Amino acid sequence: MMKKPLEGKIAVVAGATRGAGRGIAVMLGEAGATVYCTGRSVRGNPSDLNRSETIEETAEMVCARGGIGIPVQVDHTDPEQVRTLFERIQAEQNGVLDILVNDIWGGEKLTKWDTPFWEHSLPDGLLMQERVLKTHLITSYYGAPLMIARKSGLIIEITDGTDYRYRGHLYYSLAKIAPIHMAAAMAQELAPHQVAAVSVTPGFLRSEEMLDYFGVKEENWQDAVKSDVQHAEHFGESETPFFIGRAIAALAADPHIMQKTGQALSSWSLSDEYDFCDVDGRRPHWGNYAKRHGFL
Repeated sequence: MMKKPLEGKIAVVAGATRGAGRGIAVMLGEAGATVYCTGRSVRGNPSDLNRSETIEETAEMVCARGGIGIPVQVDHTDPEQVRTLFERIQAEQNGVLDILVNDIWGGEKLTKWDTPFWEHSLPDGLLMQERVLKTHLITSYYGAPLMIARKSGLIIEITDGTDYRYRGHLYYSLAKIAPIHMAAAMAQELAPHQVAAVSVTPGFLRSEEMLDYFGVKEENWQDAVKSDVQHAEHFGESETPFFIGRAIAALAADPHIMQKTGQALSSWSLSDEYDFCDVDGRRPHWGNYAKRHGFL
């Protein structure tokens, strides 16, 4: 049997409960990795987002794809919980950590579009920054030393977009642009230790929450394209969370990843480079689509 490209590799996906984080965890599992799936929502105890998805479900999906999924309840705003997570990995995996994915977001219900920042809820705007900037910094702070010790590893910041342009809302823009610079800055400081850091964006993500927004399931998602719901006309170019998952798996398996350190990458550009498709057999390309429609 052919060895899987990430067999024996140890990964942490922070924010693996749903969306891109779940897709990334599962596809790392498909590539053979052991994946610590972290988040706040566990069976019988959802987070304040009050959704049904749990880290246990994600871990089970990792196992079903051939990897090893390990669910760990962690609130990444709490340094002690994050420190304990990496101490556990230090003990269980003999200090090995190959891949760290920062995908914590939780700002969907905090963003009030078409509301200028001075009229927007300040507590919600600040909480959005805390759920991204604070969590990603804390997680990298405790995860990076395991990689530095072995002079090997990859830290990935998941975001929205590959540049610094305004994204339609001040608080949202700050939360999504910051991870791009975090990856670029970490790359500079980690380079002497042969640890890479990049940011990666999906295209129009067909997450569980987005399916709910359009009132469809994954099985009939294309029905939403003809609806009168806002942005439905662009939904046809959407991608499953597993598409960016395959992008991350391909990056993690690249022996020349240091050549990409500091870069802002995308699921569609990585699909072009590494030649993979989405799990539904499609090959969405939000970059080309956005250029045709004047988004980029």
